[in-house]
Amino acid sequence: QVQLVESGGGLVQAGDSLRLSCAASGRTLRSYAMGWFRQAPGKEREFVGVISSSGLIIYYADSVKGRFTVSKDNAKNTVYLQMSSLRPEDTAVYYCAADRVINSNYASRNLNEYDFWGQGTQVTVSS
Repeated sequence: QVQLVESGGGLVQAGDSLRLSCAASGRTLRSYAMGWFRQAPGKEREFVGVISSSGLIIYYADSVKGRFTVSKDNAKNTVYLQMSSLRPEDTAVYYCAADRVINSNYASRNLNEYDFWGQGTQVTVSS
């Protein structure tokens, strides 16, 4: 079992930056690819970014590419989502998720592949 706790959400203005954290307990992140997803009101949960367990493979959704950065600190068992140049359309509940993997360079954009989820943190961007 992996327990995930997100933090760092809040209310910001368009153009601001925000860093989300996802602290994991129960298992080391070295065995998991870690994804970030978001869900806006009335919309389906969507992929934002993912980092492989090796840390060498990182993918982003086109909508956040160049503005968001996923990273992780294995010593702290924590994954981060650095968000810059925020837009009102980035408003959503942000979730981190863990995907148990065998291939350390595997990283999925498919939320159905993820085994464990955090409770989410709200990000609201005002115009």
